[in-house]
Amino acid sequence: MLKDTYCGDLRASDAGRTVRLAGWVHRRRDHGGLIFIDLRDSHGIVQLVFTPDRPEVHAVADRARVEWVLAVEGEVRLRAPNTVNPRLPTGEVEVVPIRCEVLNESLTPPFYINEPADVDERVRLTYRYLDLRRPEVARVIRLRHEVVRFIREFLYARGFTEIETPTLIKSTPEGARDFLVPFRHRPGYFFALPQSPQILKELLMVAGFERYFQLARCYRDEDFRANRVAEHTQLDLEMSFVDESDVMGLIEELYTEIARRFGNGRILQSPFPRLDYFDCMERYGIDRPDLRYGLEQVDITEPLRGTTFNVFASVIAAGGVVKAIRVPGKADFTRRELDSLTEIAKGGGAKGLATIAWLPGGEVRSPIAKFLTPAEIDGIRMRTEACEGDIVLIVADEREVAARSLHLVRDELGDRLGLKDPSVLAFAWVTGFPLLEWRPEEGRWDAMHNPFSGFRPEDEPLLDTDPGRVVSRQYDLVMNGQELGGGSIRINKRAQQEKVFSLMGYSKEEMEARFGALLRALEYGAPPMGGIGAGIDRLIMALVGTDNIRDVIAFPKTSNGTDPMLGAPSPVDPEQLRELGLMLTPEAERNVREAAEL
Repeated sequence: MLKDTYCGDLRASDAGRTVRLAGWVHRRRDHGGLIFIDLRDSHGIVQLVFTPDRPEVHAVADRARVEWVLAVEGEVRLRAPNTVNPRLPTGEVEVVPIRCEVLNESLTPPFYINEPADVDERVRLTYRYLDLRRPEVARVIRLRHEVVRFIREFLYARGFTEIETPTLIKSTPEGARDFLVPFRHRPGYFFALPQSPQILKELLMVAGFERYFQLARCYRDEDFRANRVAEHTQLDLEMSFVDESDVMGLIEELYTEIARRFGNGRILQSPFPRLDYFDCMERYGIDRPDLRYGLEQVDITEPLRGTTFNVFASVIAAGGVVKAIRVPGKADFTRRELDSLTEIAKGGGAKGLATIAWLPGGEVRSPIAKFLTPAEIDGIRMRTEACEGDIVLIVADEREVAARSLHLVRDELGDRLGLKDPSVLAFAWVTGFPLLEWRPEEGRWDAMHNPFSGFRPEDEPLLDTDPGRVVSRQYDLVMNGQELGGGSIRINKRAQQEKVFSLMGYSKEEMEARFGALLRALEYGAPPMGGIGAGIDRLIMALVGTDNIRDVIAFPKTSNGTDPMLGAPSPVDPEQLRELGLMLTPEAERNVREAAEL
C-alpha cells in the first residue's frame, strides 16, 4: 500500500509510530536546510520535516512544489511545545520522512488552493476538480454526504424502503419544461427526464410498499437562479394510510434532528409554526415567509375608506387595498433610502411608495400628510401601531400587487437592516392552499401545486360550483424565506382525479395519453397516501449559510446552465442526429457554426 494512515488522523498518541502517508503538497517552507511541507489528503493536513542528514529525501522536498503528489514514510514525533499549532487537529505532531517519492508533479494551479481567494466563478467551475481540493469547498461536500447518510439511516430505522425509479420516463409537462431524450429505435419518439418521481411513487403505494423513499435526481428546463438549477437532488418519499400530520410530523422530526446535528449551534424553533396560506399572503405577501423578523404587512384600507385623497380613494373604489409596513425606529430614513425602496416596490408592480414618519416630539413628516385628515393619519397610526421614531411605508393597489410589492420592500429591509440573523433557522409549515387557480388567458383552471394533490372532503361539491374555493391538502416546508419542500395527501380515487384533470382542460383522450397508467392504478385498491419532495441542495445551503446553490453541488453548471469544465452542452455528430431522425433548424445550425468560428 502507498499509505496506511491518513494525514489528518494523526494525534499525539501516535508519537513513535512509523507511518506511510500520501497526499498533496499544501504548503512548502524552506528554512535554509530544514524544509517543512504541509501534506494534505482527504482527512486533513500534517506537517512533514525534512532534514539535511537524509540527503536523498531532502532533495525530493527541495524540488517539490504545491499540489505535487507525494508518498512518504516516516516517524511521527511530538512537536516542541513552542511549535504546536492549535489551529490544526494534527498540530501536536509532525512526521520526519525516511523515504519520499514524487508520485506526480503538478502545473501551477490557476488559483490558490491553500488559502481562501476571490476567484471568478467561471474559472472555479472550469477547474472544478481543483476547486474541490480547497478545504473550505471540500468541507461543504463532506457535510452534504453526512447529512444524506443521516437521512438514509433515519428513514431505514422507520421502516422505509429505498427504491430507485427510472430517469427515462414519459413526458407530461406540468409547470416547467421537460428535458427530452430522443429514442433511437423509434425516431420521433422521446423519453423525458423526470421533474419528480410523483406518478411512480404513487404507483409504488398502489403496489403495497407503504413506505418508500429515494434521493432522487430531478430535472427542470427552466431559467436559472441563485437557488435553482436545471438538475437537483431531492428527498422524495411517500407513505400509505397517513394524513397530513403523519407526513409533516415525520419530516419535522427529521429536519429538527438535522438542524441540531449539523446546524453548528444555530437557533431552532420547535415545533415548527403552522401558517395558513391566506394569512401568509396577508401578513407577508408571499407563501414562503422569512420568520426571523417582523415588518408584517397591515391592511389600512378601512381607516381610509372615506378619504378624499384620490390616489387611495380610486384604488379602494376599484376594489383594491391600501397596505403598509411599519419600520420601527427608522423615521430618519433619508430621501435617497426612500427613493431606492420606492424603486423596489415598483419592481413588484406598485405605482409608488407613500410614507408617513412620526418624528420624536409627535411631528408628522410625510409628502401625503396634506391630503389626509388628522383622523385618517391617526387611523393609520393605530392600525400599524406606529410609535414616535417609526416610519410607515404604504402601497395602494390591487391586493396581489400591494402584497407582492411590500414583500419585496420587506425583503430588502431584512437585508439592509441586518434582520436576517444567520444563526437562526426559522422553519414553518404553510397549509391551506387553494387547489386550483384560474388562468384567464387560457380560460381554464390550473393546479396551484400539482394536479395530484387531494382536497378537503367537505369541499368536493365545490368542484362543480366554485372550484376556486376548494382547499387542497398541500403542505409546504419553508425556512428563512426559502421553500425547502412540498407535498400533499394525494387523490386516490379515479373519479376525483379525472374531475380535477377535466377542470384543468384535459379531455378524456388527453388524460389517457398523459396519465393513463396512474388512472388505471387508482381503480385497483389505491390506498390513502401522502408524501413530500424536499430539496437537498437548499437544505445544505441553509446549513452552510450560502445563498448560491452552486456552492453545495460537486459539479454544478454556471449561472447560464453550461458546464465549462466538460464543455457541455455541445454540438453532436451529424450522423447521431440522422440516427435519431432529428434535423437542426437554420437558427440552430447558425448557432453551431458561429460557435465553431470563435
